[in-house]
This record gives sequence, structure tokens and C-alpha cells, in this order.
Amino acid sequence: MHEWALAEGVVSTALKIADERNARKILEIRIKVGKLQQIDSEIFEFALKELAKNTKAEESKIRLEPEEVVLICNLCNHEWSFDEVSERLSPEESELIHFFPEVVHTYARCPECGSPDFRIEGGRGAWIDSIEMEA
Repeated sequence: MHEWALAEGVVSTALKIADERNARKILEIRIKVGKLQQIDSEIFEFALKELAKNTKAEESKIRLEPEEVVLICNLCNHEWSFDEVSERLSPEESELIHFFPEVVHTYARCPECGSPDFRIEGGRGAWIDSIEMEA
């Protein structure tokens, strides 16, 4: 369900931009996907294609580009990746982070000092990186 909501936002934004630029059709949509969202790329891509049917984006090529999650401890400045955290998560914890990425602070600790006080520097959300259109 989460993937469908994100896909709806991407398609509606791409169509709005195409209309604003008087484009005849959308050829390609490049989407950055932060790994913290833990988006199922098959479901997301399927939803994008379904939502694009009968629109200017129907025949567009979809390119999903993952963005790594960078976490930085506010106490000791240690930098680490979400992959180091995700291996230790239960399926329930992983599901919570999928829907509410900010709860990662509840389940993750800095691997260096053990602090739960860290910031997410990248790899969060899904957004349009670029759109290629035909006039």
C-alpha cells in the first residue's frame, strides 16, 4: 500500500510538470529511492506503470535509482549505513521503519558508542530526479 501512495505522488507530479511545460508525452522518469523506505521496487514499479495508464506517462521508461542511507552519530560523529542496522531488525521493526522511517531512532544505535542520537543524512524517501519529455 505504501508503494502505491508514493507511486501516485510521483505520477501526479510528473504529469503536472509535463502539463506545465506543454509536453506531448513523458519519455522517462528517473526516481531516486532512499533505502530507508525499504520500498519493494517491483510493487512500486508496477504501481507506477498502472497509474500511468491512459496518461502522457503511459509509455514512459521508469528508472529507479537507490540511494544509500547514511547515518551520523551526533555524539561521536561516527558514520555508518542502514545495512549495518537492518540485519539486526525483526520483521516487525523493519515494517515499522518502512512506513515511518523516523522510528529508526527507536531501533538503531551508533555501532561505535551506542548512542540513539544520530541524524539521517541521506537515503530517505522517494523523489523524482529527472523527467525526459517530448514536446
